[in-house]
Amino acid sequence: METAIFAAQNFDMALQAGIVGLPNVGKSTLFNAVSISAKAQASNYRFCTIEPNIGLVDVPDERMAKLAELVKPNRTVPTQLEIVDIAGLVRGASKGEGLGNKFLANIREVDAIIHVIRCFEDENVLREEGAINPISDKEIIETELQLKDLDSVERKWSRVEKMAKVGTDTKAKAEFEILTKCKVHLEKGKSIHSLGLDKEEQLAIADLFLLTDKPVLYVANVDEASMHTGNKYSDMLKAAVVAEGAELIIMCNNIEAQIAEMESEEDKQMFMEEYKMGEPALNRLIRTAYKLLNLDTYFTAGVQEVRAWTIHKGWKAPQAASVIHTDFEKGFIKAEVIAYEDFVKYGSEAACRENGRLRIEGKEYIVKDGDVMHFRFNV
Repeated sequence: METAIFAAQNFDMALQAGIVGLPNVGKSTLFNAVSISAKAQASNYRFCTIEPNIGLVDVPDERMAKLAELVKPNRTVPTQLEIVDIAGLVRGASKGEGLGNKFLANIREVDAIIHVIRCFEDENVLREEGAINPISDKEIIETELQLKDLDSVERKWSRVEKMAKVGTDTKAKAEFEILTKCKVHLEKGKSIHSLGLDKEEQLAIADLFLLTDKPVLYVANVDEASMHTGNKYSDMLKAAVVAEGAELIIMCNNIEAQIAEMESEEDKQMFMEEYKMGEPALNRLIRTAYKLLNLDTYFTAGVQEVRAWTIHKGWKAPQAASVIHTDFEKGFIKAEVIAYEDFVKYGSEAACRENGRLRIEGKEYIVKDGDVMHFRFNV
């Protein structure tokens, strides 16, 4: 039998959020600010980003810092998300205009969308769509995604229609009804995520990887003067996204990029104090994207390291163990669990054990956000 606290091999989930938007809205500037492993070229011309740049982003979590303060490990390892910077979309992309096909193929692979929209005026930054209009910009992107989804749905709809209308294939008939519902919805200029499909209906279209079925986080990229209050453009955008129940973050991407480029934490702190910032807006962006993907975090904590692990909300203990190593799930015996609040209250694993705050949980235990866990397994 082995007690598994740390692992040489990490099977942490590689979930991706893709940054999208029209050309010159500040996508690559945002990517440069959030990425710790790659730098995208940010330039003032169309299609500056051609191949998708991928970077890893640490998910800010004050709980990990508190655990490290108590455990005093050799190192701390935060959980991360993959951020993908995708080529700027243009009107007509669904028909292959610009880099449309490449863009749409790239976005199909991500789990969530960070949609950057220009909410600032600057005559030195090119704009092909005329006067600044965040609502129009939002609709251009949405329309192109909807048109591409409609094409995908119609192709499958045509194939299934024949099977549904001949014979007694009940599965094909049910699938045809769902596809018809999606087709009608898209033809009205509406996105699939607003259709409210149940789990069974979602399974019927899962193989299409529809673009408008992905969760969306909107970023209103404002000028420096509007970073705390927003402006008339971000107000317009906010009113539009509230109606669809979407999340919106107001930030100045240029300021965020400047903070990210500073190597000294002291310099960062002084800079943020000057701009009256409690923390970089990027932290809110990353946490919101994490929430958007319906993710939770659990921790392993020992002298060697304190590490955060990403899981889907609602996962059971063996599934949670698998992100450390697949063997942990295969040979799962039990999990030793301490609630984060208890760990902080009593100050150590030993103290939690002495006070009856360390629980032994089995295969059916649903892991809670913030749990501090050790897994026991046998393979």
